[in-house]
Parts: sequence; structure tokens; C-alpha cells
Amino acid sequence: VDKPPVRRVAVFGGTHGNELSGVFLVKHWQENGAEIQRTGMEVKPFLTNPRAVKKCTRYIDCDLNRVFDPDNLGRTVVEDIPYEVRRAQEINHIFGPKGSDDAYDLIFDLHNTTSNMGGTLILENSRDDFTIQMFHYIKNALAPERCPVLLIEHPSLKYATTRSVAKHPVGKYEK
Repeated sequence: VDKPPVRRVAVFGGTHGNELSGVFLVKHWQENGAEIQRTGMEVKPFLTNPRAVKKCTRYIDCDLNRVFDPDNLGRTVVEDIPYEVRRAQEINHIFGPKGSDDAYDLIFDLHNTTSNMGGTLILENSRDDFTIQMFHYIKNALAPERCPVLLIEHPSLKYATTRSVAKHPVGKYEK
């Protein structure tokens, strides 16, 4: 099946404000965008949770990486709405809407972990042929270094992560 080419890619850092590798990379690429730009493709580095980054804390009111569900994305904006829910709505507006043909093609969401898992790619859908092929390419490019792929697919869960806005969501974790 012919599929349209990937044209719009976002790189997220700071979904959790105390995970600084992605924050540093995003800020670097915001200042030096030529490093990640490619002909025929838009690549947008984006700081997802700037308030939490400023405080160097995981989040302000609730975990941004858990609120991209239909209830929160469709929630009426009122004065006491949690900061991360408002931010999820903004991100969905910029990079989505989630589940639509207009959504960004690919979102790389960069995280840190204290687990000894090294550089690990997160796959949410074992039927996403594009992402599987991309992971294969990344693993080969990094060889002989290890780059495990963690499949977190669940048949009854709809993911509410920041990256789930894209047609092809990718999580990347570093120790």
C-alpha cells in the first residue's frame, strides 16, 4: 500500500520537566535548526512543559504524558483547569488534532530514566509498519551499540501520551 511520505516531524523535550536531555537537545535545535532540517520535511523542536522545566520538576499539576485522552483534550477551559491539561490542548492544536489526517506525521518524545535500560525506543503499535522499519534503520545505524525496542501495546488501551497526537508516535528513553 502506498502511503504518503513523512513531511512533518516534531521532537519533544521536557514532557517531564526534570528530564533534561530532551530539554537540552530541543533548546539546542531551536537555536541551531539547520542540524535537523531536511529538504522536503519540516522538523520542529518543541519544549512541551516549559513551566515544569523552569522549576525542574516532573510536572506542575498533573503528568502531561497522561492527559492526551478525549476527555481532557475536549475539556472546557476554565480558570481552575490543570496547567498540563491546558498545555495538552495547546499541543493537540499545534500538532494534531489527535487521530486526524492533519496531525503531524511523527513525534519523537525524548525522556530520561533512572533504569539501567540504556537508549531504548518505545513502540505503541506493532502494526505500524513505518515505525517498525524506522526502528530497524535506527538499530542498524547504531550497531554495535544496543538499542532495545520496548513494545507497550495493549489491545484495550488508547494511549494518552504527548506523542500519541502523531500518526507515528515514538518514545525515546535514555539513562
